[in-house]
Amino acid sequence: MNNNWKRTFAIIWSGQFFSILTSSLVNFAIIIWLSLQTGSATILAWSAIAGMLPQTLIGPFIGVLIDRWNRKRIMMLADTFIALCTFILALLFWLDIAELWHIFVLLALRSVGASFHMPAMQASVPMLAPTDQLTRIAGINQIISSVSQIAGPALGAMMIAIWDIEYVLIFDVAGALIAVTSLFFVYIPDPEKTENSERHIIKEMKEGAMVVLRNKGLSLVFLYSIIILFFIIPISVLFPLMTIDYFNGTGFQAGIIEAIWSVGALAGGAVMGAKVYKVNRVGLINWSYILLGAAFMASGMLSPNGFLWFAVFTGLSGIAGAVYNSAFTGLVQTKIDPAALGRVFSTFYAIALLPSMLGLIGIGSIADSIGLNTSFIISGLIIIIVGIIAFFTKSSMKIDRVDI
Repeated sequence: MNNNWKRTFAIIWSGQFFSILTSSLVNFAIIIWLSLQTGSATILAWSAIAGMLPQTLIGPFIGVLIDRWNRKRIMMLADTFIALCTFILALLFWLDIAELWHIFVLLALRSVGASFHMPAMQASVPMLAPTDQLTRIAGINQIISSVSQIAGPALGAMMIAIWDIEYVLIFDVAGALIAVTSLFFVYIPDPEKTENSERHIIKEMKEGAMVVLRNKGLSLVFLYSIIILFFIIPISVLFPLMTIDYFNGTGFQAGIIEAIWSVGALAGGAVMGAKVYKVNRVGLINWSYILLGAAFMASGMLSPNGFLWFAVFTGLSGIAGAVYNSAFTGLVQTKIDPAALGRVFSTFYAIALLPSMLGLIGIGSIADSIGLNTSFIISGLIIIIVGIIAFFTKSSMKIDRVDI
């Protein structure tokens, strides 16, 4: 494989940058709009559920289709569908007939597109780049995501203060179309099919799951990640409300907190993407759990006057999240056959998001009853405990053992 992979990724990344930037902008604008209009943790939780439910329900089926079909075409169609859904939502706001259920439904439909795009992109990476570069590429992807998420919330908060939300939504339509256009200029190979006979979708789903389950160490890495996400995702939805209600902040300050998380993620992604490290990636994943849990706990222990420290701990959370994402993605891409990666990533996201949605259903009511800060403390403590247990799980620690 020659250096043409660098040119290919440069083109893909240019399109993805605009897509992720505008999606981050619009997602935060919607969160701010819902926070200002309702002030309810429960409403925010249900909006997050709407964005995750389709991936949970159809994720494993999508993985089979990704491994069967042309992955480049899947990504292009997915981005086009996302643009269409966002345009419809903008039109409803422009006609002044948008209701909460419209927002939830269209967020769910946008999630269907994302459910195809993200696993297809991750499954394509090993077909484009050398194996020893995969964790580094995951780090660079994190940098692009972080830069977008630094600018996105700030732009979203600014734009929602200046313009009506329907005009803000149009930016996401443009970003998705730019991403589609960039894919016209690259060649993305599909993995070789080992069998030509007709396959049954349920059988292929089981085969994708068995790829992971046959490896005890890797399956435990997946299990710990699912447990961690059960506590991370519900808490992440509460950051804007934590800023506005607990720390008595403004919508702009909520945008700053989102940007600070992304600054931390940018720093973590920059370190992971700087070079190829000879390190046990399972250990990195476990350390990221402990750092993230400690940051959540510390945030919950602050007084309502501790907004500046909340910003610091949010930045540390972003660093931990970036290290986890880069290490986990690179680990899976190097340990799983590229022909099964679509099924593995889609099934993982579906299984991980199902308990997370249950957490989201409960976190709104829990936060409203016991307090936002207490929710941060409890979640952080549990994340730390899981991270420590993971360090003492020999079968998972040895799957990426590094000989120095």
